[in-house]
Amino acid sequence: MDNPFRPTAGATPPEVIGRSGLLDEFEYGLQLGSGAPGLLSIFTGARGIGKTVMLGAAHDLAQEHGWAVVAETATGTFMGRIGEKMRRIIQELDDQPESRRRITGISIAGFSVTSQLSPERQVDWWELGETLLKLLDERGTGLLITVDEIHAADRAELAQLAANVQHFIQDRLPIALIFAGLPSAVSDLLNEGVATFLRRADKIDLHAAAVRDVETSFTETFAAAGITIDPDLVHKAATTTGGYPFLIQLVGYFLWREAENNNGGLSSAAVDRAIAAAIRRNERVVIEAALAAASAKDQEILHAMAIDDGPSTAGDIVRRTGSRPTLVAKYRTRLLAAGLIESTGHGKTDFAIPGLREYLRKNQPH
Repeated sequence: MDNPFRPTAGATPPEVIGRSGLLDEFEYGLQLGSGAPGLLSIFTGARGIGKTVMLGAAHDLAQEHGWAVVAETATGTFMGRIGEKMRRIIQELDDQPESRRRITGISIAGFSVTSQLSPERQVDWWELGETLLKLLDERGTGLLITVDEIHAADRAELAQLAANVQHFIQDRLPIALIFAGLPSAVSDLLNEGVATFLRRADKIDLHAAAVRDVETSFTETFAAAGITIDPDLVHKAATTTGGYPFLIQLVGYFLWREAENNNGGLSSAAVDRAIAAAIRRNERVVIEAALAAASAKDQEILHAMAIDDGPSTAGDIVRRTGSRPTLVAKYRTRLLAAGLIESTGHGKTDFAIPGLREYLRKNQPH
């Protein structure tokens, strides 16, 4: 049996733990068609929490129901790329008989434009979308557009997309839109007047899975493969993940590798090696990538927070850094926007990425 764990950003794992029911409204909307509430959704949560995986699950559901899918990441000029993909789907449909049919598995390469859409191109984009949606409507299907990492998006492009989708919904055309992004970016988007209608979206805040569910999943997965592991060691491994999907995949992956190298058995030493390897990979892939754009002052604030075992108060950070409260407030806002910390209420903040506190403690500035 091959290793079932997939610790790659966005890769679909063998089991999405603790997420059952989150796409029920979306699936019901696919059956109802235009205007159904679940067809407008936003996934939000910390890095490594599984937003991209949930988008993938939505893609699969849409295609199972015969809908065409256009998936994009919110890097520059993504509206142009969406438009080109819609144009190619129209070409694909024009080559097919006009009879009612299910449109599944259409795969189209991306195409970028060199600048933001001009007013003329915006009109062209809207007409293109209307043409495609009418073709799909005739066939009893529709179009799902997903946009990942909206925290990296140009706000003007997001506004263009939101405005066009709103018009399609008003015209009762079969359109679904799902965004995914960090919590602060989603909050900013919903508070902007240009995207007011998105406040009606089904906002799905992804949280860590319960450790007991991770423990059950590990136990069942390893037992099914004939891998022997003591229940206490399963508990230790599950606890290490904190319920974060990416860490669940990492820990599971390295446990499986250890079992392969030890004739299907997992000793205490093997589990410790797997956990250590998973932590190192998480630091490289998630934590160091997230810290790459952090300034020296950002990192000073983060190191001041790392002293605490739990949430930090603004007063503690001011005292430890010797900075003015207004300056701490400014950098707190920056770190929230970057998805490195999260608000825990009552003026307190905590780390938003699992393992970040421990990483900072191990890597104190000289």
